[in-house]
Amino acid sequence: MSVIYLLLTLSILVALIFFIAFIVSVKSGQYDDSYTPSVRILFDDELVKEETENQ
Repeated sequence: MSVIYLLLTLSILVALIFFIAFIVSVKSGQYDDSYTPSVRILFDDELVKEETENQ
């Protein structure tokens, strides 16, 4: 029975470590997307042309 308590404690500890690492990486801006907005402007004209052709 003590093995279950040990495994439960270790699994919660590992989960907390990964959660803290995730929060730190989000706050440091690792998941910010700086590439897509610069590329999206290149494709806006094609979307407008398709909408005007359909009308």
